[in-house]
Order: sequence, then C-alpha cells, then structure tokens
Amino acid sequence: MGAVPSYGVPAKRRWRGLVIAVLGLVILSMLVPLVFLLGLHNGFHSSGYIYEQRSSPSNPKGLERYDRLDVGHNENRSEGEESSHVQELITKFQPTLPKDVLENYAQDKNGTINRGANGDKHRGGSNDNKQRGFKAPPKGVLQSPPTSNNPTGGHIERVTRPKASSTDENGKSCEVTFGSYCLWQREHREDMKDAMIKKLKDQLFVARAYYPSIAKLPAQDKLSRQLKQNIQELEHVLSESTTDADLPPLVENKSEKMEVAIARAKSVPVDCNNVDKKLRQIFDLTEDEANFHMKQSSFLYKLNVLTMPKSHHCLSLKLTVEYFKSSHYEEKADAEKFIDSSLHHYVIFSNNVLAASVVINSSVTHAKESKNLVFHVLTDGQNYYAMKLWFLRNNYKEAAVQVLNVEHLELDGQKENPLHLSLPEEFRVSFHSYDNPYTGQIRTEYLSIFSHSHYLLPDIFSNLKKVVVLDDDVVIQQDLSALWNIDMGEKVNGAAQFCSVRLGQLKSYLGEKGFSHDSCAWMSGLNIIDLVRWRELGLTQTYRRLIKELSIQEGSIKGAWRASLLTFENKIYPLNDWILSGLGHDYTIDTQAIKTVPVLHYNGQMKPWLDLGIPNYKSSWKKFLNKEDQLLSECNVNS
Repeated sequence: MGAVPSYGVPAKRRWRGLVIAVLGLVILSMLVPLVFLLGLHNGFHSSGYIYEQRSSPSNPKGLERYDRLDVGHNENRSEGEESSHVQELITKFQPTLPKDVLENYAQDKNGTINRGANGDKHRGGSNDNKQRGFKAPPKGVLQSPPTSNNPTGGHIERVTRPKASSTDENGKSCEVTFGSYCLWQREHREDMKDAMIKKLKDQLFVARAYYPSIAKLPAQDKLSRQLKQNIQELEHVLSESTTDADLPPLVENKSEKMEVAIARAKSVPVDCNNVDKKLRQIFDLTEDEANFHMKQSSFLYKLNVLTMPKSHHCLSLKLTVEYFKSSHYEEKADAEKFIDSSLHHYVIFSNNVLAASVVINSSVTHAKESKNLVFHVLTDGQNYYAMKLWFLRNNYKEAAVQVLNVEHLELDGQKENPLHLSLPEEFRVSFHSYDNPYTGQIRTEYLSIFSHSHYLLPDIFSNLKKVVVLDDDVVIQQDLSALWNIDMGEKVNGAAQFCSVRLGQLKSYLGEKGFSHDSCAWMSGLNIIDLVRWRELGLTQTYRRLIKELSIQEGSIKGAWRASLLTFENKIYPLNDWILSGLGHDYTIDTQAIKTVPVLHYNGQMKPWLDLGIPNYKSSWKKFLNKEDQLLSECNVNS
C-alpha cells in the first residue's frame, strides 16, 4: 500500500516555523532603523539620539574652554562668550523657536542646563557630579602624575573632577585636573583652518533637530527625504574630514543644498519641544566630546613623559651587555676617598645614566678643585651595571665616582625588609591664596621632596658628617665649594624654601595638630645634609613614626611626601639664592636668571632629555652630554 510517511507533516511544520522566524527577523531589522530615523526612541531616554561620531577629531578651540577657570570676576566674560554662540544657534533655529527661549535657558531650574545666580553651570539640574566649570577646590587640593622613570614617586589624586568648560585667562582650572599637560598644550596649540567644517557641523545639528518632527508629517514626505539625504551626505563628509583642506570638491554645493532644506523646514510649523531638546543636546554633546578628547590627549602626554626614551633604553642595554663582555675596565683606586669626611661628598639617586652623568659633568666642569669631589650614585639593580660601566669608561677630571646598588646594601635594621630605590617624589598642589583664601583665584605649584631612600643616608654613609644631595634633573653652573662653608646652626637640611605653599594649606592631608600652619614647604634638588645633627635628632626614626601615625605602610608612595614635610619642619636652612626651580613645567622663566643662578632644577614632567622638554631650556642640559662617546651615536641620543 502507498502509505504516506509519518515524518512528512512534522517536517513541513518545522520548515514553516523557520520561515516565520526569518521573516520576523527581517521585519525587525527594518523597523529598528526606522525607529531611529523617526526619532521614536527619544521617549526611552532624555537626551535624544546622537548622530555625532565620537571618533571624529575635536576642534582645538573647543578645548580652550578647559584652560580657564570660571570663578569670581571672570564669570561675566565667560558667560558672554558662550552666549554669543548660543545666540548664533538660536538664529539658525528661527522662526520656530519661541521668543523667550534665551530667558528660559537662563532661568530653567529643572532642565538639562541650569545657570545659578553665582554663574555656576550645572547639567541635569541637581546633579552636582556633572558641573560645568569648577567650583573652587578646598585648600590643599593635591594631585600628581603616576610613578615613572623620571624622578617621581608621588601620585596624589584628591581633586574633585567636574567637567571644566568655563575657564579663566590663566588656564588654572585645566591645571587642577590635567596638570602640566595644559601648560604644554597652550604652548603648542595650532590654529586649525576649519571654518567650513564648523559651518557644516552647525547645519547638521540644525537639520537633525528638525528632521524627527518633519518626518512625522505625511504632507512633508518629500522634504523629509531631502533632509535625510542631506544629513547622510554631511555625516559622511565630516567623518573623513578634520580641516577644510580635507573636504572633498564641491562641498559648497552640499552646504547650499542643506541650507535650502533647512530654510524649507523652518517654514513648516513643528513642535518646539523636540527642537529645544536637540538644542540642549548640542551643548551636552559638545561638552562630552571636548572632555573625551581632552582626557585622551592628556593620557598620551603622560604616556610620553613617563616612558623611558628609546635612545636611553638602548644605551642602558648596550652598557649592560658591554660590562659583562669586557674585562679591560679596571676599578679606580678611590676607595679611601669614598669614606674620607674631609672631602666634598655629593649623593645622587638615579636610574637614568645620562641624567646622572650630566649632573656630575656639570659639577666637575665648574669646580675649582675637582680632586676634592666625591660622587655617590645610588641606583637600582636593573641599571647598576650600565651605571658602573659608564663611569668607568668616562673620566671626570680628578673627581671620584662610586656607584651603589641600593638593593644590595646591607644596613642594620633593614635585613628583614628588602631595600628598593625610590626617587625624589614630585607632585603638584592646587589651592587658594594663603593670604586671601576666599577669593576665586586658584594657584597650582609643582613640588619635589625626599622619598623613602633618602632616609637611609645616615646608615649608608655612616663615616661621613655632611653630604650634598643632588637630584638627577639638576644642572650645576657654578662652583659649589662655598656650600661646605655654610654654618647651618641647629638646622639639618639646607634646601630651597617654598613659602608659596604653607603647611596650613595642606592640613587636610597632614592633619590638624603637630605642626605650625605658617611653616613653609621645601624642595629637593639641592640639599645640604648635616648627618651628625640628623643622627642626634633621630630623624629617620621620626620619619618612620610619622608614616605609621598616618596609617600608611612604611615607604609607600602616598605617605612619604607627608612624612617628609613634617620630619624637617623648622629644620630647614634656606638656600633659595642657590637654585632656580621650575624648568620642567614653567615656560615663563627669565633667560637672564637661567644664566646667572648656580643650580638649575628641571622639576616637573617636561624633563630636558624628553622630546616634550621645554626647548628654550634644553641647551643648558645638553651641553654637558659627552657627545664623543660612540654609544651615544649608536643609540641616536644626540639626534
């Protein structure tokens, strides 16, 4: 009998189900873009849809808003600048916007953009975490870049991070958030020729604002298709163009077509609520995009300044390999000099071969009697052999150079805890003026200070009575022998006092008790250390006790700077006439002062051996490089 197979009917049903599922997916894939084009998804969130691509480059002029602080007497100027652009956009939206839109923009208490009586601008009404512009931070706001190959140990991130859109002329609000990147950015800003780009972007914003409302009107189907086509064309053009030079030919024709379509859209009565929502979206989008690109640029800047240059890395590797390959370099017979307290002993903490070499070379060059100079270079295990070979193959007149590996030192009381090299800590501090803390003026200062390794000096050099500590980012321009004749009295540390920063301004980090609020901060770079007095006062033990009292693990990055400031309170002998600081961040230092001061200090992130170093100050550092060394040429150090 010709019976029908039992599996025929179920198979057909399965195929029918698959066909229905595929058709459903096709219909859904068509509906989703339609929902976005018609703007129906606006009801799901308040900000509307966003066409702007985040990957498109940001206008540098838009970033200028991060360079100024909108406080105090500057609020009228900033408000006026922004209002002019608002007025221009309002003009583009006429005649559909209500006449009182500017008044509503200024007085709206619950909208997306709110201006208070004091000129502060808020996004989202009561959401304080999305402020536009900076509230003046409290006294003693601190932060610094991360640890790096530079002489930096501190990383203090305690600044509230609101979005900075309103700014003052000095760019202080930008410095509070992004540090010395803002100083570098202002010096290297280029004016972009992008007038046509800006015009196309404005047209695109206006067209996007009108399109959802026009698309809902059946009678305006032709205009809706025209707007959609023009929007897509401009989006494609702007996705591939940053400046006017990048624009394709006949872009003026596209602009004119868009202008005609916008004019027709303006003549159609539409709901102003959607247009108002899109206008607010313009401000949100522009602010978010500028903040995104600002953070991205700041990250790339920090990556550059915190990374060892390729040429320096090459030099260190070649020196290390050469040390183990060669045996003809003999140790110099200077062992007696290393413990002779009658000589002038200089201590340098460094993991940078060239930086340490420049410090020693510049010191010896200007010394009246180089035979009295003894240099002790303390480095880590990674750079020890490179340092050792470099100073074996290079002569510095009659000066003696000793290279010590901190990790291999055997000190009393440190046998259980392994030693690690910690370089001088650098950080920046932003605060109100000490004399008038209630003004809106905020200052940012850059400090460097002793790290944990410095408090091992009395133990490392137990046979010495006095040493001079030099950071590896200094250049010596005069004979320093007069330092050894200074009578510091009961003081322990001869250093540059930095009275622009008082300990009272840092009380939120140092605590309220145990120090005078009027005491000045001090700087590393050039320091005379009376080791005898240090041992008598037990300052190393004081430092460790302060770290424990601050509830921070001994030697940690976050606690060393605080303990250092308090350890040497009222024990500083001022050496301000001996050293000029700021060459690693300040573009405005007088060139005449650079020529006459005994010691230059490149504190800051823009070190002279980096590509991002300040060009006007590099020559004072580079002239002390040993350019005749073959390894420097092989590693392109001089290029």
